Amino acid sequence: MEFTALFLIGLLGSLHCIGMCGPIVLAIPAAEKYDIPKRLLYNFGRIITYTVMGVGAGFIGSRFFAAGFQQYASITFGAVIIIYVIIPSSIKAKAGASKTASFLFIPVKKGMSKLFGYRNFPSYLLIGILNGFLPCGFVYMALASSAVYGSVLKGAAGMALFGFGTTPALFFFSIISRYVNLRVRNRIKRIIPALVILLGILFILRGLNLGIPFLSPKI
Repeated sequence: MEFTALFLIGLLGSLHCIGMCGPIVLAIPAAEKYDIPKRLLYNFGRIITYTVMGVGAGFIGSRFFAAGFQQYASITFGAVIIIYVIIPSSIKAKAGASKTASFLFIPVKKGMSKLFGYRNFPSYLLIGILNGFLPCGFVYMALASSAVYGSVLKGAAGMALFGFGTTPALFFFSIISRYVNLRVRNRIKRIIPALVILLGILFILRGLNLGIPFLSPKI
């Protein structure tokens, strides 16, 4: 069920991704030969980065499980996800614009700018890989969710599904951006916080060990 939730968060949250990564997507030439393969490579690059991050998140989660703290880890990550959603957007924006955050991601942005000058297949794959490292609250929530799995393989699989979920909207936006309906986008944006909170509640219930099949099974 958690895997499905991660995919749905990626799918619905991809409208948020359009706002964050839209300028990068639109920088990919639209009337160029092999246009579609290059866009697919860009998205595949992001999925590679998310999957690797999932390996790290799953490893950290597995340490909690090995120490017998899986219940506490599940409750903690669930609470973190919910807290993130209810934190005002202005505070999140200030944190993302801090000098420390800017310093950490300047090399990534410079690398992406340089790669856009090459316009070959490897460059678009690398642009996607670097794009995956840019700060994004939805990615961090997905990583927290993947850590709860307590497994490197499950963590990687969860983040890969999250990445695949973000792909359709970004791919089609890059082709038909002018047809994206702002009203529909705003409506779906209202659904995303509820879905994310639901995921957080699911992890908290799982950690409470209530003995409810599938929802909160006995560990």
